[in-house]
Amino acid sequence: MKRHKRHFDDDRLDRQPLERVLNQAAAQREKTPIRKQSYEASQEVQLWLREQALDASHKPPFEPSLFARHREAEWILSSLRHFYELDLISDVIGTAKSGKEATVYCCVADSRTGLDYLAAKVYRPRMFRSLSNDAIYRNNRVQRDERGRVIRDGRKRNTKQTRAKLDQVSNWISYEFQTQQRLYNAGADVPQPIAQIGNALLMSFVGTPDQPAPRLNEVRLDAEEAQRLFEQMLRNIELFLACDAIHGDLSAYNILYWEGRATIIDFAQAVDPRQSDEVYQLLERDIDRVYRYVAPYGVRADPAALAHSLWMKYLTGSLEVEV
Repeated sequence: MKRHKRHFDDDRLDRQPLERVLNQAAAQREKTPIRKQSYEASQEVQLWLREQALDASHKPPFEPSLFARHREAEWILSSLRHFYELDLISDVIGTAKSGKEATVYCCVADSRTGLDYLAAKVYRPRMFRSLSNDAIYRNNRVQRDERGRVIRDGRKRNTKQTRAKLDQVSNWISYEFQTQQRLYNAGADVPQPIAQIGNALLMSFVGTPDQPAPRLNEVRLDAEEAQRLFEQMLRNIELFLACDAIHGDLSAYNILYWEGRATIIDFAQAVDPRQSDEVYQLLERDIDRVYRYVAPYGVRADPAALAHSLWMKYLTGSLEVEV
């Protein structure tokens, strides 16, 4: 937003009492709304974003009109500008999904990617306020500080709370990208991961700009579709295990459904089953949640038995999928 400097005519200023001029200026300021600043616009957060930045680019400024009046425009543009400078996206044309932890934007892909559209998932640092089962997730993955050192005890972390929180965000998002990349390469039904910088993930877009793929909880299936989808999800859950991963938060809310095919998203809370037997409950819950969605369509299964069978196959190295 451009700020225009107010000029006073010198002769007019001489003819008016100074008090009146000051009162007029004060009244004008009161009419001008103050732009509310979000947590993401704070000095500490912006410093963190600059640390993630690339070298200066000679490309034209990245100024998508979508964010012209957005309250968090500075934060969002700082997060997405890196993808523009890497020739991965050329514009941002819409919002596909928005939540407490992150917002997914539909981006026009740069022609050099060979794709038409990409999805940019931008996390907010406050995302960890709402993570469920946080202790289980944190205890079953390696966490590192800003220097790459393994964090042994969360209570001994950086005493600067804001900095520590941002380090945690960076670790979790990097872990999500690496997990999704590993699963995609193994043939899982997940979006193709393209890049990850700072607090943003870039991946293939499911759906169209005018109609992003809906979440599974937003669609109605027939009995045949529901049975086929449940079998597809079980194959993916088994494939995840073969890749030493459990989604950890799988439900109809993070499965996209487009043209008869499901795509699993949101791997921020994925865990490695090699780290602890505590993660078994997450495997069982993933299967149970998917089953609860398809059961009203006539699908019949025993989620607990399915989870136990997959877990035993995993422990004995006899999973039926190849990676």
